[in-house]
Amino acid sequence: MKKKHTALKVIGIIVATLVLFFVVINVIPPKKNVENNPFIVGKGELPMIAAHRGGGENNPENTMLAFREAVTTIGVDIIESDLYLTKDGYLVYNHDSYIDETCNVNGDISFDEVKELCKTKSNRHYISNMTLDELRQYNFGYYFEDENGDRIYKDVTNLEERGLQIATIEQLFDEFYTSHPDLMFIVEIKNGGEKGKKACEILSETLDRYPGYKNQIVIGTFNDEIEVELKTNYPHLLRGAPTGSAAKFIITHYLGVNIFDDGDFACLQIPLSYDVGIEIPLDNQGIVDRAHRRNIAVQYWTINDADEMRMLIRMGVDCIMTDNPVLLKQVLEEFKN
Repeated sequence: MKKKHTALKVIGIIVATLVLFFVVINVIPPKKNVENNPFIVGKGELPMIAAHRGGGENNPENTMLAFREAVTTIGVDIIESDLYLTKDGYLVYNHDSYIDETCNVNGDISFDEVKELCKTKSNRHYISNMTLDELRQYNFGYYFEDENGDRIYKDVTNLEERGLQIATIEQLFDEFYTSHPDLMFIVEIKNGGEKGKKACEILSETLDRYPGYKNQIVIGTFNDEIEVELKTNYPHLLRGAPTGSAAKFIITHYLGVNIFDDGDFACLQIPLSYDVGIEIPLDNQGIVDRAHRRNIAVQYWTINDADEMRMLIRMGVDCIMTDNPVLLKQVLEEFKN
């Protein structure tokens, strides 16, 4: 009986010690990932609007037309898009590594025909195999449909004037540097390997010519070697969490040991859920609060539903990325009254 009592006492001490341990590590103020983070909104403020691909539901995605409308008409805070390196060393905006689904590179064929054509990779027109001049021949509003389903830019010929050519990062910076010095950017470098490293170099050199934007851009990548390249050679530039780092942050949060997470990213960019065989919900107030304790901005993508927008606004997230910034602007107005 005495041995049983002793064993229970030992177990009780162990449990109490573990409880105290978890309480302490979750009360201790964590080290900030970055000291100054321009992507975090003030307490009680509404989230920033990030135009995903420039707002691809409102205008032809990743075109200067879309970027101009997003910034000057809609009034977004952030332009979000992906970057690819051309054959002759320019960084251009496009979601995919090939251009077939956003322009008329294949001539006058339907979008369904394009999708079928692109199932065979050798049919695709890859950005890395084309020069900027070659890319600028094509109409990047060709397949865009307005709210009535009409392809309103299909027959446009004055592409440069209408802002329907492929856009470079320098072109975008130059467009708004003087008129919108507070504009912010979320970019993802999509190239890997040597092309990805060259993209980092070109992006950094471009920012040297627009120094006011240096602290207003956050850079992401899905390539581990490019993440290392950014951390090693461009430590002054803010980075978004790569997939592995984001997963580690979330797992350690759920386990209550986030204090041991060693991520040094500035922005946690996540969807509402991850599907890893089972669906893991990420619309979690605790994730937002934990990130804020470490001075990490929380940015959700890609949110095109009004009710989901409202939920995230109530959670106090820092940014909502959307293909429909017009809708998000309307939803945000509801919270100003």
